[in-house]
Amino acid sequence: MRKIATVVTAALLLCGCGTGLGGGTSILDKDELVVAVKSDQPGLAVRTGAGRFEGFDVDVAAYVAARLGKKVTFVETTSEGREAKLRDGEADMVVATYSISPERQGQVTFAGPYYVSHQDILVRAGYRRIRDVRDLEGRRLCQAQGSISTSRIVDGRQIAAELVPARTYGECVDLLKAGAVEAVSTGDLILAGFAARERGAFAIVNAPFTDERYGIALPLGDVEACEQVNRAITDMYQDGTAAGLLDKWFAGSGLRLSPHVPEFEGCVT
Repeated sequence: MRKIATVVTAALLLCGCGTGLGGGTSILDKDELVVAVKSDQPGLAVRTGAGRFEGFDVDVAAYVAARLGKKVTFVETTSEGREAKLRDGEADMVVATYSISPERQGQVTFAGPYYVSHQDILVRAGYRRIRDVRDLEGRRLCQAQGSISTSRIVDGRQIAAELVPARTYGECVDLLKAGAVEAVSTGDLILAGFAARERGAFAIVNAPFTDERYGIALPLGDVEACEQVNRAITDMYQDGTAAGLLDKWFAGSGLRLSPHVPEFEGCVT
């Protein structure tokens, strides 16, 4: 029996199973955290002319890092590059409107969510042909690389929209403005940021149809960091910081915001 236990322990050490990040290491062991954020989502995360990042996601990441007692550096990511940033060691955390899903939970460990957004639809101002998700049938809908928002429409609701690919949601909005697509659909915080940036050019349909549970992604298996990040998110809501940040970045969008602590998923691997 003792020999069997020894063999099992050795196997766990070799594969990293049950040890978290291959032997118990954690991003909490670092003095400075590298956080991946988007660079083209107004209100959430954009790169300024000075090369700095600003927005709600950036402020959330900075708050969490401070609560963990860490310095923070930001790097850019796209929707499709988020998992790779963690897998390749280019980032310690990803705070980039990263919706928690079962498939993604097999690739990263999620803390949070830090906000529960709702998927909605953005159209050009004055465009009346789309009033809810069912009206996307046969319409040209932008599909951002690495996002699961369009699959919730096409696969989840069996709506035959014509998908037009783009690299980012910034490119999607450019296509919408040019008339190359009729709609962009994703989390309402993302849509509100673009609508607020170009007031009068776009309108949110205000017909939410799913939840977008934005999580803070950590390297797969780092449960210790996940638990501490969850504590930081709770503090952020309880001390009023979250409400202040939401008001700071989205008060002019007309979006109904939630200042309450979201229900956490739990730190699972």
